[in-house]
Amino acid sequence: MAESEFQQGNNDDGKTRENFKKSTEELLEKMENLTVWATQIVYDCTAIRTNPALTTTMQHLEDAFLRCKEHMEKKRQEVLME
Repeated sequence: MAESEFQQGNNDDGKTRENFKKSTEELLEKMENLTVWATQIVYDCTAIRTNPALTTTMQHLEDAFLRCKEHMEKKRQEVLME
């Protein structure tokens, strides 16, 4: 009986250890993602301060992308209607 309780205790410890490891890995991944995100923000801020025209250029690029995306969606709908 004591041996069965001992084995159950070991199983519980193993599960706890596995859960802890999984939680730690998830937290580490979230921290890595936040670090990348923060680095991108700092880079963007530095680029904008260095070249103020970059903001305008990026806005024009985004507008062109959205127009292209809209045009492609219209074409796709036309093809589907045929």
